[in-house]
Amino acid sequence: MGIGTTLLVLIAVGAVLVVSLYNKLVQLRNRVRNAFAQIDVQLTRRYDLIPNLIESVKGYMQHERETLEAVVQARNAAVTGLRAAAADPANGEAIKALAAAETTLGGTLGRLFALAESYPDLKANENMLRFQEELSSTENKVAFSRQAFNDAVLGYNNACETFPSNIVANTFNFRPGEFLEMDSPQKRDAPVVSF
Repeated sequence: MGIGTTLLVLIAVGAVLVVSLYNKLVQLRNRVRNAFAQIDVQLTRRYDLIPNLIESVKGYMQHERETLEAVVQARNAAVTGLRAAAADPANGEAIKALAAAETTLGGTLGRLFALAESYPDLKANENMLRFQEELSSTENKVAFSRQAFNDAVLGYNNACETFPSNIVANTFNFRPGEFLEMDSPQKRDAPVVSF
């Protein structure tokens, strides 16, 4: 075997390796996008429940207008954050912004539910009980989806950062993703809602 043939074999093996690693990175990035799509579904469901919740409590909590407006504003900010993150789930800044918006929304919902405790008729309202159950169920699904997303990001990041796939990742502009985490340990758990 001559030097020319050996060189061609090495180039062919190198090309196959690069193509293989590139395809692996694409597959892992698509897993991240798919995992984020599941979060998108659950958060959208959650965001769709909030206006109905506000309508249900508005009649009972007429003197709590500021809290109700804060929930609506936090919900709208979270919807905007979700849209930005859904456009590119590998964008770390968008994921961080979504996490911050979710933390704010969780805090305002917590304040709303704490205030609702002081309204006995509201606590017994059938609609409120249904919303409580739906929000609690959705929070559990969001937590599960967030874990699946973070697992997908971990696999993708490992591929982007380990040799030799990191060379292909850097060459073709694959950037590590950001984990979707809440800012404080208290917000990591699904909020407990009781009426």
